[in-house]
Amino acid sequence: MNEIKIIRVAQGKNSTLSHLYIGGLFACYLLEDSVRKEKIQGLTCIPEGEYLLSLNSWAGMNAKYAPKYPKLHQGMIEITEIPNYQLVFIHIGNYHTQTAGCPLTGSYWQLLDGDYQVMHSTAAYKYVYPLLVGEIGKGNNRIEVLNQCSTSGSPSLR
Repeated sequence: MNEIKIIRVAQGKNSTLSHLYIGGLFACYLLEDSVRKEKIQGLTCIPEGEYLLSLNSWAGMNAKYAPKYPKLHQGMIEITEIPNYQLVFIHIGNYHTQTAGCPLTGSYWQLLDGDYQVMHSTAAYKYVYPLLVGEIGKGNNRIEVLNQCSTSGSPSLR
């Protein structure tokens, strides 16, 4: 079975830069909120662990994505089974202020004023979305989240 992984590689002041791997291959960058020991609603990335990926066709973000991407959208890719978290979607965005605890897709990253941001988010989303939908359809619907963060200001390249 192919593996889907989020590997966190760098920590900013309020942000976390990650790599998304699908089938052992790098697929895109992800931006999340900070890694924290205690959860702060909307400001904390999901904890390390293994979770379920599913398609959510009822939550609020579908109203925005379905008409915007009618040929692509089959539901929001949701990460479920996370203790004390719900409605965590992989979606488009550039800044940690847009995450609300969700991973944002990016084609590349930059560091500005101590925080990471991801750029060309829509292009990355359009690339990884069908890959993840395909994996979910094949029953490969587990995602592992690993922390390998560096706080030095530059991500570890793994």
